[in-house]
Amino acid sequence: MSDTKTNPRDDERADLGAAGAQLSTAPQEESGTGLPALGVIGWFRWIWRQLTSMRVALLLLLLLSLGAIPGSLIPQQGTDELKVQDFKDTHTTLAPIYEKLGLFHVYSSVWFSAIYILLFVSLIGCIVPRTWQFVGQLRGRPPAAPKRLTRLPAYTTWRTDASPEQVNEAALALLKQRRFRSHEVDGSVAAEKGYLREAGNLAFHIALIVLLLAFAAGQLFKSEGGKLIMEGDGFSNTLTQYDDFKSGSLFSTDELEPFSFRLRGFEGTYEMSGPERGTARTYKAHVTYTEGVDGPEKKKAIEVNKPLEVNGTKVYLIGHGYAPTVTVRDGRGKVVSRVSVPLLPIDSMGTATGAIKILDGYRDKNGKKEQLGFNAFFVPTFAGEGNGQMFSQFPAPFNPRLALSAYHGSLGVDSGIPQNVYQLDTRKMQKFKDSKGELLKKRLKVGETMKLPNGAGSITFEKELKQWATFQISREPGSGWALGGAVAAIAGLAGSLFIQRRRVWVRAVRGADGVTVVEMAGLGRSESAKVPEELAALAETLHERAPSTSEPAEQTEPDGAADAPRASETPATDEPHPTPDVPAEGAEK
Repeated sequence: MSDTKTNPRDDERADLGAAGAQLSTAPQEESGTGLPALGVIGWFRWIWRQLTSMRVALLLLLLLSLGAIPGSLIPQQGTDELKVQDFKDTHTTLAPIYEKLGLFHVYSSVWFSAIYILLFVSLIGCIVPRTWQFVGQLRGRPPAAPKRLTRLPAYTTWRTDASPEQVNEAALALLKQRRFRSHEVDGSVAAEKGYLREAGNLAFHIALIVLLLAFAAGQLFKSEGGKLIMEGDGFSNTLTQYDDFKSGSLFSTDELEPFSFRLRGFEGTYEMSGPERGTARTYKAHVTYTEGVDGPEKKKAIEVNKPLEVNGTKVYLIGHGYAPTVTVRDGRGKVVSRVSVPLLPIDSMGTATGAIKILDGYRDKNGKKEQLGFNAFFVPTFAGEGNGQMFSQFPAPFNPRLALSAYHGSLGVDSGIPQNVYQLDTRKMQKFKDSKGELLKKRLKVGETMKLPNGAGSITFEKELKQWATFQISREPGSGWALGGAVAAIAGLAGSLFIQRRRVWVRAVRGADGVTVVEMAGLGRSESAKVPEELAALAETLHERAPSTSEPAEQTEPDGAADAPRASETPATDEPHPTPDVPAEGAEK
């Protein structure tokens, strides 16, 4: 005696036939008994099916998101080499491990590229067959009604004196009026609606591919650099003009857009009182720019999130600060240097630090060449003597102060090791000392001078206080495609979530007593109240065109309708009545 049992769900699904199939373009899941035979080709087919399945695509998308986390938390080579080196110097144990795992260059690492490529292949392998299947469904017609409409989740029936031809004609006109794609087949009317659900699903996945391609193009062909410019100075878009520059592996410097601009002035106004005191109200960099080599000059105000754009290259305003002007003299009173030195802000009120370096032209009292260095601390608005530490009280220069500490010797700029221009390397320098033998320090008002000991010279804080602005010059060729892909993905996802694909059938068969029995049924992809409600509305309208007969229902079967519901199973009434909204076993979800 065989122990083999049939699945009732499979039997009921077979009863629905083509009516319940192809409501989705998603590939069918294979059971364990359907695994390919052992062999190279069989295993290759099995691996390909697994790779192109939706669950693997979602898993790869999750892995890609997780893989991007180290790129945000760990300093990356090509982005900030100094931070990478500082991390290696500080974390001597972790650094070699991170180096082997490629965590200092996540987005170009082998493992991240593998996830990226596998996700791309998975999406392509999933979308292409589904697209062709969906195109075939669009070109086809809704399938004929299943043998037993009573098995569908939404069902209603009534008897009418109208002929089957009249009922079908009225049903066909009604469904077309409600924008169903409908036709008459095998003596019944079949209709379908909600194709935008599958179109949205495909659009979502195609948009993901567009996003991946845009991300790849942006990483391979991008260029990005920064430049600090003081008032009156300019910038030309050539590689040597950048303070820092990074680009994709396929970027060529020949692709730099030819343009230049000059910072005419910076305009900044701030909230004077209240809880938002010091918050910027006006934050603009007024520039004059030229497109091409000899284009006409144009004026532009660059603001935050309102960049200057020249043929796809954007210039963003990202920062602002002050550059105090100082005059350095040697022991004989000769002016060695007069320079405006940009200092970097450390808080929102404009408190800034930096270094003043005098490389050439200075000689001590004995005529020996030396280099001078000053650690500088600047506040645009000083709180006043005895009012706490030296931190600015407001970002505008209402009461500026410049605090200096002095060194002499070698700045180490000739060692060949890159130096931070805003930091002073004092390893080969000596301190200027005051009368107490301590490091010489002084806080200067505008116009005041700090004299160096033993006739070594002086440094004066001049009245001229310049402003500077920092700009980011970026070229991102894939940004437009990425934005379009993101919008399309959201639209497609919304369509696949909120649009329900469903089918409706109307069957009218003349019974043995000459009265027409009308059956209506609906089927959707998921358990939803929309199908029964929509079927009830359609049945109500069709009932007005083919009203119920006044004769009492008899327990007869319609001609040619084997297995139609009997009066004891589904009583025929004078009004349409949908069955309870409980999907039958075997109905497609």
